Amino acid sequence: MDLTILLWIQAHMRCDVLDFIFTLITKLGNTGIIWILLTLILLTRRDTRYTGLVMAIAFILSAAVVNLGIKPLVSRPRPFQVHPIELAIAAPYGTSFPSGHSATSFAAAWAYFITRKNRLRWGLLALAAAIAFSRLYLFVHFPTDVLAGIIIGIILSYAAKLIADRLVKNGRWGIHASP
Repeated sequence: MDLTILLWIQAHMRCDVLDFIFTLITKLGNTGIIWILLTLILLTRRDTRYTGLVMAIAFILSAAVVNLGIKPLVSRPRPFQVHPIELAIAAPYGTSFPSGHSATSFAAAWAYFITRKNRLRWGLLALAAAIAFSRLYLFVHFPTDVLAGIIIGIILSYAAKLIADRLVKNGRWGIHASP
């Protein structure tokens, strides 16, 4: 079923314009640069520092759990290794399960979502979803890799919030939990 979905995407959606768009979108998830920059911006402002802390913890937790824990343990080959195809991007190294882009993107976006009540939170979830879908479109992850990454990211964002709450208890470090 995983491969069937990917082959359907390739047969019905693949074109030069979307190759370009999804290549740009996936690059936003490379090394988590977009999430790191947003986190740093949030950490510089007193009124958003707590959200930045939760995002930082969630991002670090998800990157560590996925890249140092689950990926080496499962060692699933990537779709293009199972079904050779011409890729729109350079072939990524490493294993497929779970998607690190999806895990870190959803960890950071969901951390923002659960700590801020503004419109930006919906935009960040949409960006995380676009990054996750780009991994399918570009044929570098199976749908179950992406789904697992999303679930891991969301779960770890809640863990990050619990950790942040303990760290800022009693207002230490000038960071206060958002209401």
